[in-house]
Amino acid sequence: MMRRCRRSSLFSPLHQDIKREITYISRHMQSFSSLVNFVIFIPLLSKVEISEFDEVHDDAKVMEKDSALRLALSQLVGEFGKESMLSLQRFFRSRCAPVISTGSLKLDLALGIGGLPKGRIVEIYGREASGKTTLALHIIKEAQKLGGYCAYLDAENAMDPSLATSIGVNTDKLLIAPPDSAENLLSMVDTLTKSGSVDVIVVDSVAALVPQLELDSVIGGTKGDVQSQIMTQALRKIHYSLCQSGTLIIFVNQVRSNVKLGQSFNYGEVTCGGNALKFYAAVRMRLIRKGLLRTNDMVTGLGVCVQVVKNKLAPSMKNAELAIRFGSGISLESEVLDFACEHGIIMKDGSNYFIEGEVFNDREEAEWHLAENDEVLEKILKTLRSELFQRT
Repeated sequence: MMRRCRRSSLFSPLHQDIKREITYISRHMQSFSSLVNFVIFIPLLSKVEISEFDEVHDDAKVMEKDSALRLALSQLVGEFGKESMLSLQRFFRSRCAPVISTGSLKLDLALGIGGLPKGRIVEIYGREASGKTTLALHIIKEAQKLGGYCAYLDAENAMDPSLATSIGVNTDKLLIAPPDSAENLLSMVDTLTKSGSVDVIVVDSVAALVPQLELDSVIGGTKGDVQSQIMTQALRKIHYSLCQSGTLIIFVNQVRSNVKLGQSFNYGEVTCGGNALKFYAAVRMRLIRKGLLRTNDMVTGLGVCVQVVKNKLAPSMKNAELAIRFGSGISLESEVLDFACEHGIIMKDGSNYFIEGEVFNDREEAEWHLAENDEVLEKILKTLRSELFQRT
């Protein structure tokens, strides 16, 4: 009897726990099955009711943001004017400025947009006698053909009116500023840009911009890179003025050898005027001499490779091989002849060229005909540009 009581006292708690567990499970089996069904139903609910609720909630948030944006825009217009904040579509439409041809089909093609964009800063740099000024004068010529006004700031005091005339520049309608201090010349650029009346401004060159402090001091008396500081300050102002103007500003620049200390044979090139121009320029073109052009054993020009080092409007790092003739500049007729034959505008059979019903025995005669007949050249050029550049 005592054993039975002791045994029951030992096992009764366990029996009671097991019994309670069995009772609990059996009692909640129905609830458990309902829970399983609910868990299975959750994805369906999330696809229907929850997604619809989120859509309504998102629409409410969008409407709230739209109303807040309209309120902010109205405040901006009232405080800063209606042009202070534009819609994205209007902004891009206003920034889609026209381009000015460089005077070379090959270079216009390498630039990707058919020329140089108005309302931007462009840098043309390279070593001496590489065709920098010639290219700048061709751009002025193309701008004048469109009826634009141009200015040439001759910091180097090397402007040759006869060269400009032979290239096709109308010097009577070209504003020319003689050498002056860097501050004065750059202030002229800013003033002309703000006026919005000048289409192209050429500064030739950055290396020749002399600060007033340097002009007033003795040789070797100035300290620090004052020119870079002036360029940085001026470009900030000029860039701001360009936002309200359609002026194309071209800085012609020179290069200097850059010998890195501690690296014997590591020679590089660096442009003058600091790094600000590299940053603010939308297009940077580097000119490299590639050799001399000869006709009947006489040197008649030079070959130049133009590298598009930077381009904010199209893919960069493209090259264009130009032929620059002494006394006449870029050989556009040679480029037109090549592209016209490629596109079937001019027919070529052996050494013969067929241009508007006339036959020319060799390439030299065909180029001469195009060079002497501006109407024929312009007609073919217009057709080529319509095929090569959709934007122009």
